[in-house]
This record gives sequence, C-alpha cells and structure tokens, in this order.
Amino acid sequence: MARIIVFDSGFGSLSIIKPIQQAVKSEIIYFADQKNFPYGQKSISELTKIITKRLELLEEQFKPDLIVLGSNTPSLLVHIKKKNVIKVLPPIKMASKISVTGNIAILATHATIKSKKLSEFIKKSKLPKHIHVKKIDASKLVQLVESVKFIDDKNLCKRTINKVLNQKFSKYNIDVATLSSTHLPFLMSFFNNLFPTVNFLDPGQEVADKVRNAIKKPSKRNNMKIFTSGEPKKFQKQLSKIGIKQKVTFLN
Repeated sequence: MARIIVFDSGFGSLSIIKPIQQAVKSEIIYFADQKNFPYGQKSISELTKIITKRLELLEEQFKPDLIVLGSNTPSLLVHIKKKNVIKVLPPIKMASKISVTGNIAILATHATIKSKKLSEFIKKSKLPKHIHVKKIDASKLVQLVESVKFIDDKNLCKRTINKVLNQKFSKYNIDVATLSSTHLPFLMSFFNNLFPTVNFLDPGQEVADKVRNAIKKPSKRNNMKIFTSGEPKKFQKQLSKIGIKQKVTFLN
C-alpha cells in the first residue's frame, strides 16, 4: 500500500489531494498544521524550524513512502534534504509558454513574494526575455479560504479578490497567473468569473504527475485520514461545508 502524507498550514492540501487521488490510488495522511497558520507570514528561520519539526514528526508517526509539502511558501523558502519530499512550486515555465502578452503574475503569500528565493527561482527558470513576471501578495485571498469565507460569504470574496487583483492585472496587462498558494484553487470559480481573459494555473496536476511517477506500488483503493494541529471539531465542521464528513484527529 502506498502511503502519502500531504500537509500544509490548513485547507491548501485539499487542492493537491484530489488530483493525486485521480493520478494514483493511495493511502493519504492529510495533516493540516493549523496551529502554525499562516506559513506565509513566518520568517525563513521560523518556517525552517516548523517544517523540520513537522517532517520529523510525520516520518516517525506514519512511516510514509512519500511526503508532499503542499505549500508553496516552505517549498520555496526552506532547504529540505529528504529525498522522499515533493514540493509545490510556481508553474512559471508553463505560464510563459501560454502567455500572449508576455506578462504573467505569481499569486503567493507575503513571505514568498518578499523572498530572495522567489527571485532566484524566477532567474533559474530562464524564461524568454519577452516574459515579464509580476509578484502579487495574495495573503488576503489565502485567508478567505482558510476562514471558509469562499463558502460562507461570496460577496466578500468577490470584493476582496477585485481589490487585490483588478488594478494590478489591468496595469501590467496580465494574461496568465500562477496560483502559487495551494489555498487559491478554491477560489478558481471567482477568478474565472471576475477575470475571464486571464488564465489561472493550478500546480496540482503537475504535483500529481510527480507523485504517480514516484510511487512504485499503488494501493488497491484510495483512502484518507485527516489530522490537524488546531481544533479538530472546528476543522471537521469547516470540512463538512465542502462535503468532507470524515473524522478529524488532533496531532500536535
């Protein structure tokens, strides 16, 4: 049986789990590290300590075949030596290929946007010279998902998304944007409705392909167990709003 841990600071992992389950049958351990939400507001040293401790805990507790670090922020900012860890990174090469205007945006957390690591990642990607990358802080949009406002208050979501993105998209003539926080795909319907001329890229399928290639012996069926370092009952209630009825267990 293939055992895969997928974790981030909360809801984000779910946008990665669905394409993984479609790509390869496995036992998934979903860990929402809500005690440390949001990863995107932590310093690199804080984040490194958190992620190092979490990886050690999850390895010891579950002995997984694979760990998916389902968050762009630590994937970019934290140096991880473990070979069985798959990261989530901005799909800017794909964005550059499909952009017509040559202007693409990376939507990510505050820590990611301000980091030198993201600038280095863009540089190492060696994009064509005509491609211009705009980094946009989408922390307020991440909060909409973690607080379940994308279900409970759709008007607030529309107003907030417009406020964060509209002016920048118009000013820089953006036609492709990478959803470089795994929380953001939950807002895809809002994005498509508000910005029909912009192509929003979800890295979930790219991660799922990496997982499928790494798993040698798939399971016979999909299975998932859910853990949180936050409040299990509160998280279970939030998950029920998107149709997930499974028990949530506390794990610190």
